[in-house]
Amino acid sequence: MSNWYAVYTKPRWEKKVAENLTKLSIENYCPLNRVQRQWHDRKKIILEPLFASYVFVRIEENLQAEVRKVGGILNFVHWLRRPAIIRDEEIDMIRKFMNQYTNVQLEQISVNVNDVVKVIKGPLMEQEGNVIAVRHRTVRIALPSLGYNLVAEVEKQNVEVILRQQPVTTGLTRKAIIS
Repeated sequence: MSNWYAVYTKPRWEKKVAENLTKLSIENYCPLNRVQRQWHDRKKIILEPLFASYVFVRIEENLQAEVRKVGGILNFVHWLRRPAIIRDEEIDMIRKFMNQYTNVQLEQISVNVNDVVKVIKGPLMEQEGNVIAVRHRTVRIALPSLGYNLVAEVEKQNVEVILRQQPVTTGLTRKAIIS
């Protein structure tokens, strides 16, 4: 059974990698964003990759080594030390979104200490808590339960911010409002 994977490309090689994969009859998807650019003498709509340095490929797991050999591909995007599998629904959603909208912007969700978050994936799904630490890929969340604080380390993409604590600036120091 074939799955969608994300491959990491050389910088600004997304379109060329997609073209190389197509020449090899490998199903791929490089979402292109229609963006209006202003030059000195004119405006023009151009197609630029939505995800910098990423292209999606749909292959059988045993073809991963062959895909790595394609010009411009550096590696597969990994999750828990294995190539990350992208669900069909996510690819379909991106396709539908890109067909309906132009000049799409990507935003990464930042998580800050003292934010109130809800876990949206994993064994702690639907649990709410306060962020007590932020690391490179994970956040530590205090989950009050039965009068105790259960502290869990959760992947950043598995939480959504419910209440963002606004920083207060006083002179040269910044402090977070704690309610």
